[in-house]
Amino acid sequence: MTVKVPTDHHHRLGVPLKSAKDRMDIISAYRELGSYRAAAEVCGTTHKTVKRVVDRFEADDQPPDRKERARNYDTVAELVAERVERSHGRITAKRLLPVARAAGYAGSARNFRRLVAQEKTQWRRDHHRGRRPAVWAPGDYLVIDWAVIGGLHMFCAVLAFSRWRFVRFATNETSTTTLGFIAEAFEEIGGVPNKVLADRMGCLKGGVVANVVVPTPSYVRFATHYGFAPDFCHGADPESKGIVENLCGYAQSDLAQPLWTEAKIAAGRDDVQLDVHAANRAARDWCVEVNTRRHSDTLCVPAEQLDVEREVLSTLPSLRAQVGPPPVTRKVDRLSCIRYASARYSVPNRLIGTTVTLIQDGERLLIAEPASGEVIAEHLLAAPGEVVLNDDHYGGPRTPPSRAPRPKTAAEKQFCALGEVAEQFLVGAAAIGNTRLSGELDDILGLVTSHGHEQVLTALTRAVAFRRFKAADVRSILDAGAGTPNPRPAGTALLGHLPTAPTRSLDAYKLGAGDKEVS
Repeated sequence: MTVKVPTDHHHRLGVPLKSAKDRMDIISAYRELGSYRAAAEVCGTTHKTVKRVVDRFEADDQPPDRKERARNYDTVAELVAERVERSHGRITAKRLLPVARAAGYAGSARNFRRLVAQEKTQWRRDHHRGRRPAVWAPGDYLVIDWAVIGGLHMFCAVLAFSRWRFVRFATNETSTTTLGFIAEAFEEIGGVPNKVLADRMGCLKGGVVANVVVPTPSYVRFATHYGFAPDFCHGADPESKGIVENLCGYAQSDLAQPLWTEAKIAAGRDDVQLDVHAANRAARDWCVEVNTRRHSDTLCVPAEQLDVEREVLSTLPSLRAQVGPPPVTRKVDRLSCIRYASARYSVPNRLIGTTVTLIQDGERLLIAEPASGEVIAEHLLAAPGEVVLNDDHYGGPRTPPSRAPRPKTAAEKQFCALGEVAEQFLVGAAAIGNTRLSGELDDILGLVTSHGHEQVLTALTRAVAFRRFKAADVRSILDAGAGTPNPRPAGTALLGHLPTAPTRSLDAYKLGAGDKEVS
């Protein structure tokens, strides 16, 4: 006898173990076909199960909810949930497992990791920070922030509406540097926005009271001069930070990191620092590039949007605000130099008599024109009493001073006309303190008349060589004649003149055609 085994399984209470989807499929098939057996054949079950499901549905008798299965980690679930809550979802299952073992957990590490993952997911679902996207109005915000890369500090400023960018590099993040860059950004923008939004940077923050940032007095004076309101983000508040949170990320990856990489390749090592002047030149070119390119978010060109935004910006004040302490000024003296810290530094000689501004940047001294702000000279700091000169400021390297004789009387002019050796004799005679040199020149000129020009020059040459600088010495040399020896310094080659004998070619010793060979 064949027994048909039903395809559905029953709970011990007689409830079919059908899911809600299976029950809905059975009910839909029965309504469409109108037969228990036909619906059972379509749904792959028995007609009794179809009748039971349909009867319970029509009687609005839903099956009881299935009981949760017991897990081997149920005893430590509260312990894990508490530690996930206290760690803000950051603790790992690896560190929680020993605690759970001590609390009686005997299951596998894999099952425990599943529990920790579930608790973390639940914690993140309960503690998410949903926020709405920011919508910026024209002329509303200029957003600023600092970053550090390649040994330099990078300042970034972005107009929130137009996405117009401003990037500069510096060696520090002081208040003077920050305010100077903000002023430079205003000048390039051509106007002043309503607010400047910054993170809680210490150079602009005077204090925090009840989570309200108090700006420094210098920042307040600066903001009053330009007519904008300082604004600061709240700590750990992404909604108030907005665009500030990742303001420098694009400039770091697209500008600073390639510059640093090329510098390391050129130097052949990794411990290299970017040059701030070269980095600022590259930053200016990069800003021109990105501000004239279509933005990926707004699909507009920032430079074109700036023209629209500039119409609602406040006008720039007629004078630039003084940032930091009063500038150090010096007047250029007649030596085309200025004094700073008891040392002397050169400037271009076209600025003699004018006043220049001095800026100390680390171990360098920058000299700028007050009117234009252009750096006209740059020197390394020197010790007190030292002189630092740049030959380009004087039109080239210094020529040695001329100490050559300058004849005035007729006798002096006639003597110097004998040639260079006569000037050497004159300088040498003065060096040994020959006070009668003026009268002795006439005696030497008289020797020219009696001995001839060439012989006197030869005698003067010998007198200079042997450092005999009196007229009597020259007369003695002339009286000795040409046969006097010419000693040479030790170690030099001695050139002698050997006698030569007449010679003839070997061809003269050949036998002629008529001659016979002698055997």
